[in-house]
Amino acid sequence: MELRIMDIIHIIREAGYMVQFVLLVLLFFSVTSWGIILIKFYYIRKAIKQSDDFNEIFWESRDLSLAYKEAKLLDGSPLARVFSIGYIELKKVGQSNAKKALENSGALSERISGFDNVKRALRRAINTETTLMTQMVPFLATAGNTTPFIGLFGTVWGIMESFRNIGLSGSASLAVVAPGISEALVATAAGLAVAIPAVIAFNYFMQKIRVIESELQSFAADFLNIIEMDILPSKGNK
Repeated sequence: MELRIMDIIHIIREAGYMVQFVLLVLLFFSVTSWGIILIKFYYIRKAIKQSDDFNEIFWESRDLSLAYKEAKLLDGSPLARVFSIGYIELKKVGQSNAKKALENSGALSERISGFDNVKRALRRAINTETTLMTQMVPFLATAGNTTPFIGLFGTVWGIMESFRNIGLSGSASLAVVAPGISEALVATAAGLAVAIPAVIAFNYFMQKIRVIESELQSFAADFLNIIEMDILPSKGNK
């Protein structure tokens, strides 16, 4: 195995400048992709675990203020952050309704407007969390789509150099052709080595993000159902 690695290093050193440049570009994509993979894997795993913890706390808690205190401790949970924003907006609505009641002007339209404010705040929070989760992930798709073609470009260039060397030497022996072909194939292999894990990681992360986003939507709907009776009067009260 060590001998094979040394052979690859020797091939890279002996490669032409264009092939080396292609390999350098692929190295950039590889390092960046693996950095994103590690960062997003930790981020999403933490988000899923803490969101599950907060979901359990929320449904076991009988007081939204207690759930809010717990939510501030779970800084890695998108669910907790969405709840916190909705709860803060709910408090604002409650204070506004209390002020209107003291002024004897607590109209139904004001309560409906307050409920819509909470709904919009939750929608904005979900959009923000989705944006945060998908940050940097599209780069993996870019790497998966482009690096095979970048490697192929290096391969084509290496083959062109091989044929040029054949023309200059006037010989088509294996000793003349093989070095150039091996240099060219290294570029293709490098492109595939970058693309395969990038595509796998992209599909994995997008599937997890879709699950979390669906949970955020469901939680927001449940949360709105809970607070609806606190903001809007019951159907029997007119």
